[in-house]
Amino acid sequence: MISVQELARRLSDLGPQTVTSHDVEDLADAAGVRIDPGRGIDAGQAKQILDLMSPPVPFSAAAMVASPWPPPEAVRPAVAPMVFSSPGTVDAPSDLPARPRRSGQSHPERPRSRRPR
Repeated sequence: MISVQELARRLSDLGPQTVTSHDVEDLADAAGVRIDPGRGIDAGQAKQILDLMSPPVPFSAAAMVASPWPPPEAVRPAVAPMVFSSPGTVDAPSDLPARPRRSGQSHPERPRSRRPR
């Protein structure tokens, strides 16, 4: 058996979102599970709570409430390895027209008009 806070911590370890003890209590209410904070959560209660999790938790309820956390490698679900690839350097197309470069002023001088004041 584990406490509500410990179940929330373990669920937070599994995903990108932080799960609070209030979230666990809300899930328990939605599942119709009566939680006694002084007694803790057993595997049966944890299963009913975890069944409502979306996305599903990759561990069984028994593993979630087991003493050692995280579970040993043999009990953990297999996760596909992440593969990162680098496309290397990206060259610009060679057929882009080059813009001519000019030195000096970019615009020919224009006579300034003088307005009478």
